[in-house]
Order: sequence, then structure tokens, then C-alpha cells
Amino acid sequence: MEALLAVAIGLLCACGLYLVLRGYTFPVVLGLTLLSYGVNLFLFAMGRLRIGAPAIIEPGRTQIADPLPQALVLTAIVIGFGMTAFVVVLALRARAELGTDQVDGRAEPPGRELPTPSPITELSAAERAADGDSGGPDAGAGGGAASADGERA
Repeated sequence: MEALLAVAIGLLCACGLYLVLRGYTFPVVLGLTLLSYGVNLFLFAMGRLRIGAPAIIEPGRTQIADPLPQALVLTAIVIGFGMTAFVVVLALRARAELGTDQVDGRAEPPGRELPTPSPITELSAAERAADGDSGGPDAGAGGGAASADGERA
């Protein structure tokens, strides 16, 4: 059982390290998550899980479970969740600002161009007046049906 746990910890850490070294933000986020899972398993395994041993000292008991690894893993899970949420928001912001998901912000290599989101522009009052739109909340109410080419009837 110990060998299986050691292989699982090693596999999680190796896959996490591989993904962290990738050049795109989403694999880096997944890699950090896998690394945190591997470290959590390692901390939990170092606590020597004892079956049937109480976590609180009882009179007459010689073996007790160590609550410190459990507290460390619980704290690491909470910190890992917060870190993942922050890195995802940071990656989305960088993607919106730079137009690429490269970690270092360089342009995309040929063949891997991502669609650039179009900026939302607000029409000025003069442009709305030129289009015949008053811009008010009831600008389209009762104005007739729009034809297929976008002009009002």
C-alpha cells in the first residue's frame, strides 16, 4: 500500500511539474493544482494514518492519531483553492489585455492563433442621431418592425 501511495504522489508531482513548465496559462493552472494534490497526499502520508486510533487522548489508550497532518492538509486545501481562483482570474485578465495565453506574453506561434475578443464600443450621441436612434429606453417601442437589412419600416 505504501508503494502505491508513493507512486501516486510521484505521478501527481511529475505531471504537475510537466504542466507548470508549459508555455500556456491553463496548463500552468492545472499543473499547480496537481502539485498541490501531490503535496497534500505527501503531508497526509507523513502523518502515519492509524486505523481505530482516536485523535483525542483518552485515559487508558496508548496509541493516538496525530491531528497535525490533518490540520495541515485542510489548511493547504483552502489555500490551494484560493490560489487557484486567483491564478485563473489573473490568467483571464492577462488573456484579455495581451490577446494571448502565453505565460510570457509573447505572440502566438503560427497555427495557434486565438480569436481576439472584439472591444465593446459605445455609440456617441451624434452617431446615434445619425442612425435615427434617440438612445432612450423606449427608443424602439412602437417604431415599427425592422426589415431584414436592419432598417425600420
